[in-house]
Amino acid sequence: MRRWWLLGIGAILAGCGGSQPALVSSAPSTQPGILRFLALGDSYTIGESVDENDRWPVQLAAALRGKGMNIANPKIIATTGWTTANLSSAIDRADLHPPYDLVGLLIGVNNQFQGRSEDEYHLQFEDLLKRAIHLAGDRSGHVFVLSIPDWGVAPFAKQFGADPATVGAAIDRFNAINRQITLQDGAAYVDITPLTRARRDLVADDGLHPSAQMYAKWVELTLPVAEKAITP
Repeated sequence: MRRWWLLGIGAILAGCGGSQPALVSSAPSTQPGILRFLALGDSYTIGESVDENDRWPVQLAAALRGKGMNIANPKIIATTGWTTANLSSAIDRADLHPPYDLVGLLIGVNNQFQGRSEDEYHLQFEDLLKRAIHLAGDRSGHVFVLSIPDWGVAPFAKQFGADPATVGAAIDRFNAINRQITLQDGAAYVDITPLTRARRDLVADDGLHPSAQMYAKWVELTLPVAEKAITP
């Protein structure tokens, strides 16, 4: 059973880590008057198993426009299965034109899932956050980090034998790292992990990733942070 759990959850959580980044077009960098939004991450940011318009960065941009903000759809650099190292390499390859007015970062679940060390995560996340701040024009106040969701409470993980307590404790340790680094570097931190534990029903059809409704709840928490970041 353990072997099948690894095969099953690995195919969905860490599925295509070696593929090229999935990108969503943003407004051209030369277009005046439009705020630019860059979202960096993994399966949660690219919205595995939901429609493009239901991804949390796309929902967030729409919510900001609803608040009167003239912001383009996000440029997304994210692929299912990526670790911090994968994301860093993808940023190296991407055609980016800073400064971006808003930069979001959510990364680390695959570091935890693959059993990579917390020390490695600390170093690589710290570097990624510094890169995110640089991409925001060296303005830490224009960067926000989302905490890692707890995949151990998802129906798929439970079905295949994952121990929720063990996964949850590991996720908490990784989140303690990214929270400390985020706050010390002056970026904003949005803790969405409790939501993933409280609303276990809001999952996509794969039984593992968040549903569109869960992403909408993430946006409710993130919207005030993002609005503050881009308000003159």
